[in-house]
Amino acid sequence: MKRLGRFLGLLLIVVALAVTTGTLVPRPLWPAAAAMPAATRHILVLNNPIHTDIAIPVDDAVRRRFHFLVDAGIPADRPEVRYIVFGWGGRAFYLETPTWSELKAVPVMKALTLDSSVMHVDVAGDILEPRPDIAGFDITEDRFAALLDFIDASFQRGPEGPILVPDAAYSRFDGFYEANGHFNALIGCNTWTAAALRTAGLRTGWWNPLPVSLGLSMRLYN
Repeated sequence: MKRLGRFLGLLLIVVALAVTTGTLVPRPLWPAAAAMPAATRHILVLNNPIHTDIAIPVDDAVRRRFHFLVDAGIPADRPEVRYIVFGWGGRAFYLETPTWSELKAVPVMKALTLDSSVMHVDVAGDILEPRPDIAGFDITEDRFAALLDFIDASFQRGPEGPILVPDAAYSRFDGFYEANGHFNALIGCNTWTAAALRTAGLRTGWWNPLPVSLGLSMRLYN
């Protein structure tokens, strides 16, 4: 029992050091040296205690890029929609845990070990800032295009395009799609968000498994 206690204590120390180092060491290490064009696009990072999403401002080009959402019943074409919200995560946990009251052991175990992944897509109207659960960032047109490419490439595709997960949604306005990549304790929803933000020309921590670590690194380096 003492050995188990020592092991668990050591494991907690290692995890804490990894999270701290991953937060404080920036990625990329050095900021871009070249002069950047004006930042004309404003994106949002939405967070809760365990998960982050990226909200993309909607225009006609974005609607055309993600036209398959409307075909699946996600109302991205409605005039009141201001943002499309994208998130990546573990399939079992995402689909089987719409609320904390529905938390189950099996999805948690899959999230901590290995699981396939899905993309969750939702829409939103005007989102007020500032708020503790929202962080906004201005990026350039070319980085915005790169971010859209990153998000688009995260969808797993079949012969007819992105693969919708049937009968899976939290409301009438969202949906799930099969995604590329696998989810585990080291590579999760927040590391996906961090990778997307780096594609958008922003700096994150080297490893950000938690929303709080991602948020801190974004405040430190952007």
